[in-house]
Amino acid sequence: MTAAMSLDALALARDLIRRPSVTPADAGAMEVLENALTSLGFACRRMRFGEIENLYARLGTAAPNLCFAGHTDVVPVGDAAGWRHDPFAAVVEDGWLIGRGAADMKSAIAAFAAAAARASARGAVKGSLSFLITGDEEGVAIDGTGPVVEALMAEGEAVDHCVLGEPTSAARLGDQLKIGRRGSLNAVITVEGKQGHVAYPHLALNPLPVMIRLLDVLQSRVLDDGYPRFPVSNLEVTTIDVGNPTTNVIPARVTARLNIRFNPAHDGESLIAWLEEECRLAGVGFDGHISLVPALTGNAFITEPGDFVDVCAGAIADVTGTAPELSTTGGISDARFIRKLCPVVELGLVGATMHMVDEAVPVADIEALSMIYERLIERYFAAFPG
Repeated sequence: MTAAMSLDALALARDLIRRPSVTPADAGAMEVLENALTSLGFACRRMRFGEIENLYARLGTAAPNLCFAGHTDVVPVGDAAGWRHDPFAAVVEDGWLIGRGAADMKSAIAAFAAAAARASARGAVKGSLSFLITGDEEGVAIDGTGPVVEALMAEGEAVDHCVLGEPTSAARLGDQLKIGRRGSLNAVITVEGKQGHVAYPHLALNPLPVMIRLLDVLQSRVLDDGYPRFPVSNLEVTTIDVGNPTTNVIPARVTARLNIRFNPAHDGESLIAWLEEECRLAGVGFDGHISLVPALTGNAFITEPGDFVDVCAGAIADVTGTAPELSTTGGISDARFIRKLCPVVELGLVGATMHMVDEAVPVADIEALSMIYERLIERYFAAFPG
């Protein structure tokens, strides 16, 4: 299998950044990538859900199928006046590529596409390569990778392993390889009482003491002592809202929001059941009403060290000379959806400037990441022959 042409990672990254694809807008980013992959012989198909553009592209039909996943959507630029250059001009200055999406994560997409072109041209692809790219990762993520994965599974599309190109390096390129993520659970708790005058509390029903006691119980629980390769789980109260502008009114209602980041010692269902029980207990003897609205973003998962992790870690060491730390830290990512399809790891650029003003990455890192991806492709098809 040979590619029709080569790709320049920096040029493609700049072309992608020049499309202001702030979620949910696509702004032509998918077309740029689709054109590049089509020129390499990939069979591309758009998968649109709602107003979101997604792309699944595959080179070859044989097994195994190594997939690269990522997203072309970006967060808003923030203070545009604070940028040294137009955030979507993709300026290269002093060896750095500057622009929204440079780190998170258009440069990684370009790096893998260029690596795929080189590896394919040399006959190193002994199976199939594919891309699973969404335009809905930075937003609510309901019309992106999740439904694409469900559609591919329903069609019987075989994807054997996946590399997600999130900017997972910490201080230097390749210092971390993400092999898992903690789960995330959001919850809104509302306690409703009865408004009244503070001088006549017997005529009112103050919801605040009930909420304070409930949050103290939730915050005081030690969820666990950690889990192999994972930090301890933590519950954080993120806001308590009463909306009471006066000093002499007992409010009728108080709402609190919280988030639990949890390791595989728990699952979302069991944590929701715990929150429901604590809310029930807090309501014993209270004549008001307590409601809980949970929202599970994703359960914890891990891709256990083995042949696939060794392939990825080995590719990093081949280029950087140093083995990566196998990490499960950080927030959530689209890996939570991909894990249903196949084992997944995350490997990308240094994320120090992601979502910031003057987001930027060294051009040398883009080139080095493309080399890592190329070695990963070579190692993969050697370790997993069809």
